[in-house]
Amino acid sequence: MKPESGTGRVPAAVTWGLLAAWAVHDAEELATMAGWARAARPRLERLWPGVPWERFEVSQRHVNVAIGLMGGVMAGASALGARTGGRSPAFQSALAAFGAHGVVHLVLAAATRGYTPGAATAPLVVIPFSVWAWRRLKRAGVPVRAPGGPALAALPLVLGGVHALAHLLTRPRERAWAVTS
Repeated sequence: MKPESGTGRVPAAVTWGLLAAWAVHDAEELATMAGWARAARPRLERLWPGVPWERFEVSQRHVNVAIGLMGGVMAGASALGARTGGRSPAFQSALAAFGAHGVVHLVLAAATRGYTPGAATAPLVVIPFSVWAWRRLKRAGVPVRAPGGPALAALPLVLGGVHALAHLLTRPRERAWAVTS
């Protein structure tokens, strides 16, 4: 259903579409991130010596958990967007951060002089969806906050928090007891 201009009705394709677009994009990251991090490390070490690249290497288990945690964040933001007709500050912040992070993927691919996880769907899904969603919100007469400031400042905090929690949940644990023969 197409909303009339200025009616304030926002289609589910905008609010729940954020979760769907994120899922498509993160499916690419799920399939490529761990293997890419291992394979690209020698090239990255040559490009930028001195960077502690070993800290950026992640296991597939870590990737799975981090993407699952981020899925919860995006589902919550999309639900808030649906409940408020796109007016939720959390939804608008997530939408702004999603679009900005698509641009970051392209910058990283250019900086590393090659493919990086997420670089294929960033220009095909992330950025076009984000632009379209903002236009639909505006066309429906939804007051939109400038996609910047707090939303973009929160992006590294949310991503860092998700990866820190994934690290805690996936790190090897010492056995509380040992079986001796």
